[in-house]
Amino acid sequence: MSGGMAGSSQSFSSGTLSHAGLAGDDPNTIIAATEALGARIVQVRAAIGRIIFGQDEVIDQTLITLLSGGHVLLVGVPGLGKSRLVETLGVVLGMATKRIQFTPDLMPADILGSEVLDEAEGRRSFRFVPGPVFCQLLMADEINRASPRTQSALLQAMQEQRVAIGGVEHVLPRPFHVLATQNPIEQEGTYPLPEAQLDRFLLEVNVSYPDRDAERTMLLATTGAQEARPVQAMSAEDLMTAQALVRRLPVGEKVVDAILALVRGCRPETAADDIVRRHVAWGPGPRAAQALMLASRARALLGGRLAPSVDDVVALAHPVLRHRMALSFSARADGIALTDVIDRMVEKLG
Repeated sequence: MSGGMAGSSQSFSSGTLSHAGLAGDDPNTIIAATEALGARIVQVRAAIGRIIFGQDEVIDQTLITLLSGGHVLLVGVPGLGKSRLVETLGVVLGMATKRIQFTPDLMPADILGSEVLDEAEGRRSFRFVPGPVFCQLLMADEINRASPRTQSALLQAMQEQRVAIGGVEHVLPRPFHVLATQNPIEQEGTYPLPEAQLDRFLLEVNVSYPDRDAERTMLLATTGAQEARPVQAMSAEDLMTAQALVRRLPVGEKVVDAILALVRGCRPETAADDIVRRHVAWGPGPRAAQALMLASRARALLGGRLAPSVDDVVALAHPVLRHRMALSFSARADGIALTDVIDRMVEKLG
């Protein structure tokens, strides 16, 4: 992925996806809404593809997160364009975007806002000054460079879409999504994210180096005299309509059973597999099953399908589960990786 830009821009066509029919579960209205969204998704992908190179899977998983109404954690070494992807999504999806650069000296008030004392006509009163969290798309850049105290400032915002300051609750704009970037934990000056906050990220998306062809395209596109700019291909209202549609896609019993088998099979308390019982310190909670259900529906919708399949569950197992599990010391001593455990449980789905 790259911050590089190439090609010419296309204008955003006006008009939004229709909310009609989403209040019920009539198959015809769901089919029509799915087809309309599919055409818009093609525009979204094309708009992003003019800016970001060689990261199709990362883009798809990020779009799946947004269609599911969740938050995403982008993990990778610096310089792979994670921040550029978030900036591009804000423009392409027509959302008000703000960016916070997380640093060791960042304080919770720098994120949420604070109360200031005003004095007018001899009277003093407190006035709330909103922080950058009051937006639709919040880019938390290098989130693991801030202290755990500051990281936890986002907990209520991510879960409830509101924040409490001075005993007063303030509602955040809708839609509200946190797209956080994280450097590998072994790098200098980083802090592990609290487990409670990790669980609030719908997906953890690993960002790797682009392949040779993509890097060649990026090299030629980003060192020329002109650079392309992202263009809007969807609106925030369209996104909320799509999120409502995701929740109305039917899910078969086989898919539900696969989700439950996978999530419960990764918990040492309920697992039948001896490897999980001996080597997993703690497993995924109910949010993991909810995330798999929503993300599988969104992946089906992204592919133009009206219902998810077990293949969707398998494809999303790693990004949904890997940040919601931890291995024991004995697993590390035996050379067992978290990827191996998830793969083992995915294979059992048949």
